[in-house]
Amino acid sequence: MIRLAPEGRPFIAAAGIVALALGLVHWWIALALWLPIAVWVVAFFRDPERPGPRGDGLVLAPADGKVVSVLEVDEPQFFGERTRRVSIFMNVFNVHVNRYPSSGRVVYRHYGAGRFGHAAEEKASLENEQSSVGLETPRGKLLIRQIAGLVARRIVTDHAVGTTVRQGDRLGMIRFGSRVDVFLPCTARILVKEDQVTKAGVTVVAEWA
Repeated sequence: MIRLAPEGRPFIAAAGIVALALGLVHWWIALALWLPIAVWVVAFFRDPERPGPRGDGLVLAPADGKVVSVLEVDEPQFFGERTRRVSIFMNVFNVHVNRYPSSGRVVYRHYGAGRFGHAAEEKASLENEQSSVGLETPRGKLLIRQIAGLVARRIVTDHAVGTTVRQGDRLGMIRFGSRVDVFLPCTARILVKEDQVTKAGVTVVAEWA
């Protein structure tokens, strides 16, 4: 049984209704063309269990996808100083449920409206629609930023300020194609490189100093 994200129920139901309607009117060619799309809709909203390494000294990937950049950047909103940033791009075939890299308490939330440009580009971090979650962890501050992409039209972020969260738990998701950034203190040791493939809740992207 495939576990599915609740946000996908209306889309999956709609895809199924269209497939049923095409079958009832015997539009077999249209049905054959539609079925791969319906299957993709189900696959897009899958939410698999993700057992993996855990520990206060580890920072896990918040998203499935590919590392598109590892940079030292200023982060004025939450850190107010120079940080290390790992950016992970999710294509439309990746699992899109995002997960917490570390355990801690949500101490910061910010939503920023913006454009829907290509999420893998560097300027997307400043210009695209985004939602940021700041954690106070046992090892220090950590920021996760969900960034909308070309076809993403909704960012879901689950928890309010004051919520205690566990490493590997669901943070939210983005529909449909996007990027997630993780910001860490410059003292953190980054363990991933550009073009490396990550799995949310499994891949260790960094270690705390």
